[in-house]
Amino acid sequence: MNRDLLMLVDALAHEKNVDRDVVFSAVEAALASATKKRYPGEVDIRVAIDRNTGGYETFRRWLVVPDEAGLQQPDAEILHFEAVEQIPDIEIGEYIEEQVESVEFGRIGAQAAKQVILQKIRDAEREQILNDFLERNDKIFIGSVKRMDKGDAIVESGKVDARLRRGDMIPKENLRIGDRVKAVIAKVDRQARGPQIELSRTAPEYMKELFRLEVPEIEQGLLEIKSCARDPGLRAKIAVLSHDRRIDPIGTCIGVRGSRVNAVSTELGGERVDIVLWSDDPAQFVIGALAPANVQSIVVDEERHAMDVAVDEENLALAIGRAGQNVRLASELTGWAINLMSAEESQNRHNAEVETMRELFRTKLDVDQEVADILIAEGFASLEEVAYVPLQEMLEIEAFNEETVHELRNRARDALLTQEIAREQKLEGVSQDLKDLEGLTTDDITKLSDSGVHTRDDLGDLAVDELTEIIGGDGARASALILKAREHWFNA
Repeated sequence: MNRDLLMLVDALAHEKNVDRDVVFSAVEAALASATKKRYPGEVDIRVAIDRNTGGYETFRRWLVVPDEAGLQQPDAEILHFEAVEQIPDIEIGEYIEEQVESVEFGRIGAQAAKQVILQKIRDAEREQILNDFLERNDKIFIGSVKRMDKGDAIVESGKVDARLRRGDMIPKENLRIGDRVKAVIAKVDRQARGPQIELSRTAPEYMKELFRLEVPEIEQGLLEIKSCARDPGLRAKIAVLSHDRRIDPIGTCIGVRGSRVNAVSTELGGERVDIVLWSDDPAQFVIGALAPANVQSIVVDEERHAMDVAVDEENLALAIGRAGQNVRLASELTGWAINLMSAEESQNRHNAEVETMRELFRTKLDVDQEVADILIAEGFASLEEVAYVPLQEMLEIEAFNEETVHELRNRARDALLTQEIAREQKLEGVSQDLKDLEGLTTDDITKLSDSGVHTRDDLGDLAVDELTEIIGGDGARASALILKAREHWFNA
């Protein structure tokens, strides 16, 4: 019988032109599959064939898993504490094996092995075709629609099939069998049973690749597309940078009489494309991204990674765009949160901020309005800045003499110390488990204490909107903090 097995392996290896080890692996898989049918449940069987004699042994095995994880597959797993009773030095992820009776390798076994071999060969051929295609390093997939599958289009190019999902088609785009399709390769899923290549016509990368095809200067490295934001089928913005001072990046991408940008727009179903000059100055980049609206003033908040942008009343609607499209695309393009407002709203906000700073300096530094206004005019916005800015910078303020500067710095430090003492006193009533909660800042804890939240359980009882109202920020962070606070409930 062992001789028959070796003869089958040699015959199949020769007939299908594959390595003997591939055939042996297939036979082992076929024997393991046949053995599994003897047992109820999802058991794990391993068959080992001696490559020289054709003899084989069969083992049932159990995977060693962590005790705290529990058994997900009781028929094929064993907890670590149970496994060490049998093999003291066994590690998690290893197997405990028990030899069991082997099935006989007869006609049925040979037929099953042959089917496994054929499937492996088909898989190998499919993998080779995919590898040959990917080695060409094409970013754009061009083919024709082979069939429609539940709204998705299966696109064929030579022997390679790809899937274009309904959600990755341009809105209102209706593809039919035989239609020519061009799309970017979004993902390759080698585990998929059907087409392993997934396409997209809505991804920003698709627009970048289309411009790369239309604008030779991009391929040559003279121009670079830094970022792209799209509202597929409607409008898009791309940011370009020239690495050659002699080349106008915007004009080059537009082309003679708009030929280049129009070619891209036509391929995307008439999608309007705004070409923006990229700048390493975030404020200047945002101003360009909001075109065609004219920006009157801009305030950058590095901490929130946001910008307050003021435009004239007549430009406000233009800056926002239809249904907020223009400002949303500008925000995606630049990576900054953009808060649009009219010039009047901006002035009112500025006046309110100035009044807040003026009152802070007047009460905490015990100075009159004139001194407070001088500090504000010189760019001071907090007590920390007054207390710890380099001495020489304050001495350069013409309105202050050296004695005044030292007095202001001392008062600012005293005020900060008083605030810190008051904060520590407030935190005395806060439990240590809340102070130690990962993700909470000292400022967060102070705000929670002011709102009557003193323990981890108090925090866990809050709703997301309640916590957001107390500490600010977004709902995602508040939700994560609440779940963290409740974690010990479930552990208990």
